[in-house]
Amino acid sequence: MLGSPTVVGVKNIISGGRSGFLLARGLGVLLLLVCPVLALSQELTLDQAISLALQKNRQIKVAQLDVSKAEHDTEVMKTNRLPKFNVNVMQGQLLNKITFTFPPGSLGAFPGIGPFPPATTDITTDRRPFTLIVAGANQPLSQLYRIGLGVDAKKLDTEIAKEKLSLQEQATVNEVKKTFYNLVQAQSALTATEEAITLLKEMNRLAANGLEEQVILKSDMLDAEAGLAKAESEATTLNDTVATLKEKMNDLLARDLTTEFTVSQTTEVKPWEMDLAATRALALQQRPEIREGRLKIQQAEIDRRAKKAEYIPDIGLSMNYLSPFGIKFVPENIAAVGVAVNWDVFDWGKKKQELASKSEVIEQAQNGVDEAAAQIQVEVGLNFRKLEEARQKLHVADLELDADREKVRVALNKYDAHGILLKDVLQMKASLAEKTYRYQESLLAFWTARADLEKSIGER
Repeated sequence: MLGSPTVVGVKNIISGGRSGFLLARGLGVLLLLVCPVLALSQELTLDQAISLALQKNRQIKVAQLDVSKAEHDTEVMKTNRLPKFNVNVMQGQLLNKITFTFPPGSLGAFPGIGPFPPATTDITTDRRPFTLIVAGANQPLSQLYRIGLGVDAKKLDTEIAKEKLSLQEQATVNEVKKTFYNLVQAQSALTATEEAITLLKEMNRLAANGLEEQVILKSDMLDAEAGLAKAESEATTLNDTVATLKEKMNDLLARDLTTEFTVSQTTEVKPWEMDLAATRALALQQRPEIREGRLKIQQAEIDRRAKKAEYIPDIGLSMNYLSPFGIKFVPENIAAVGVAVNWDVFDWGKKKQELASKSEVIEQAQNGVDEAAAQIQVEVGLNFRKLEEARQKLHVADLELDADREKVRVALNKYDAHGILLKDVLQMKASLAEKTYRYQESLLAFWTARADLEKSIGER
């Protein structure tokens, strides 16, 4: 929260002598300027800022792309249910001769001919180019159960990515709210300070005339100059603060950092309708971390089922084709279809240990959800109490402001009746200006606390 050193500085000038007496003549106008009112040009409201952030914020877009990537991964996993086709073609050169030797009668004996071949016969393929074609098609059968579990796990990945997107949206909205509230206060302080500088310059001119007329001391003139220098320094600091906050807001909205805008004032105080127990229950229902944790439990359970399914042999339909062109005696077309079985009969207890590890992952995920729920309840309780404290401080600031307004009204009436000095009236006006600024600080503290509580229960 930003303070109001300008108001305090001008108040100190009042008690600095005759020069302070002259400088204080403009505080009545300054009082009106420090009230929480911005210039008429209100280009950006809080709702507009939140809407733009949800549409354009870069970190939100990154989270959205993670959701899209998870959806693509799910579609990729689904393709494992379909037949796999593969073709391998090799065009090469034989490095040595290939010879097939047939002993006499190896192909049988025929009446009237005798054994065939009648003598040892060699069939040789010389060193020459050849073509080998191997093709296959495999349709998984028993693996479909495990593949289905993999698809379910990928779908949970998508849901987890969506919860992370929701978490990022909430964090971004909370940052937009805080930046907006700080910018409201800094912008209001800057407006008041700039107007105060204008008044102080005029007061310095009057003080200079008083010094020439020898109705004030030189020290009074120096006090007036110091007051102006202090206000100008504060204006520089506030200008830098406003510029930094605007750049931060533009970054949150994914706009050019130099985009100029003003923010509208927020003055309405909305009460928190629920008690602490109801607020905590709502947080446990809405927080993305809880939903994400529960999804991870489901994912761990699916992973364990998939590991258990590895005990099932891999069974599938298989069709294969082989064609060795250019090699004598070997058939040029060989095709077969059948059932392929692959079973890791003995794994030395590997699957059993992996299954035990998966069970522990489930327990870890459950403990993670329980811990997240506890942390969320602590966070909600902290922010709930902070909001209540901020509300009470705002109430006190409101009462103090009303009291000072009444004091100024009474003082003005007394001054009109010549029952009080003008200096005392001006000091009361300075006090009222300071209380007005404190009220604005308390109001912005209330809204910041409310934004934190809304984030802690999972609202945007």
